[in-house]
Amino acid sequence: MTQSEERKQSRRITSNIFKGSLGNLIEWYDWYVYSAFAVYFSEEFFPKGNPTSQLLNTAAIFAVGFLMRPIGSLVMGRYADRRGRRAALTLSITIMAAGSLVIACTPSFHTIGVFSPIILVIARLLQGLSLGGEYGTSATYLSEMASSGRRGFYSSFQYVTLVAGQMVALGVQIILQLMLSESSMTAWGWRIPFVIGALGALAVLWLRRTMDESEQFEKMGSESKKKAGTLEALMKYPKAVLTVVGLTLGGTVAFYTYTTYLQKFMVNTVGLDKKTVSWINFIALLIFALLQPLAGILSDRIGRKPLLLGFGIFGTLLTVPLFLLLEGASNPFSAFLLMMIGLIIVTGYTSINAIVKAELFPTEIRALGVGFPYSLTVAIFGGTAEFIALWLKSIGSESLFYYYVSFCILISLFAYWRMGESSKHSKIEAEQGHRKH
Repeated sequence: MTQSEERKQSRRITSNIFKGSLGNLIEWYDWYVYSAFAVYFSEEFFPKGNPTSQLLNTAAIFAVGFLMRPIGSLVMGRYADRRGRRAALTLSITIMAAGSLVIACTPSFHTIGVFSPIILVIARLLQGLSLGGEYGTSATYLSEMASSGRRGFYSSFQYVTLVAGQMVALGVQIILQLMLSESSMTAWGWRIPFVIGALGALAVLWLRRTMDESEQFEKMGSESKKKAGTLEALMKYPKAVLTVVGLTLGGTVAFYTYTTYLQKFMVNTVGLDKKTVSWINFIALLIFALLQPLAGILSDRIGRKPLLLGFGIFGTLLTVPLFLLLEGASNPFSAFLLMMIGLIIVTGYTSINAIVKAELFPTEIRALGVGFPYSLTVAIFGGTAEFIALWLKSIGSESLFYYYVSFCILISLFAYWRMGESSKHSKIEAEQGHRKH
């Protein structure tokens, strides 16, 4: 291949990864806006009462949305393995836009009574369906589009955009907090970010229609496509499926603890004000996002397993001390530093989990194989992390949650210790004839 051809191919890869990643950003923005603004709209959807009880109700619906993610990954993973990655990614963003628009337009509990939380649940189920399909298909697409030897780097952008989606949600929150009063935010201001999400999703819908399909999918024969994406085919890879479950369990609990629950922990337990907490989260997540490609590059050089082991060891040992120190944080800077330590530890998982999973499965089952066991594990453990934390706080046993997170990471540590080095046995590399020696 000439230098000109290499540059052209590099530009094509970058363009496609940008389009896929931008869609991923909007998907996760729409998903996280719910959690970021729950402190404002919780009383709009539920009867007046104890603030922790209202947050507990919104956290329960957050968890219910996760229950749809395995179904979404099953349906959309099958669709992606049969009809193509681009088609599935386009469909998922359409569903997400619909869910955000419904939430933005839903009247409050005081207006339509019990129908308000019911509509909220339906909208979150739609978004859960969309996100379930988005993760596995996006991870597959980024991994397949990346060039050999740089898959860790390119696939790390899934979590760059995932975190960026959360940052944009926090950024919108900070801007609205500066522009609107507390009462205005609670009354109607919280609807604005959902409208932004719906409009952003529609823009990305057009962009995703211009993406290239991955080479691996295009090279699949018509007969292979007819048999692709089935549970029967997936069950031929039981070890890979169990590896995904073990890989994900501790990582998803830690990720949602440090990026989603910690915002409420700093307000409810530490006692910091909402605006300060928004800034702490925004800056910490910005640094966290920048760490992802650096860790991805490192994994391309030293392998994926060392990073996973680092997360498992430090996450198991330091989670409880970090939270106990955070409880007594005397100022915002101390809270920021402690959050940052937790996020640096979690980077060992987030930066490479997409590529590790993609390397375990062949093309005809990759989107389903990456997405379904992951979404099932996230639904059971990641989606319930915030609910468990708030419930334990409501009964006066919040510190038990710290040990729960640590134990989940310990389980994954055993999985990391037993698994092989995925980059050395990558099915993506094998299919492209780039076996490593």
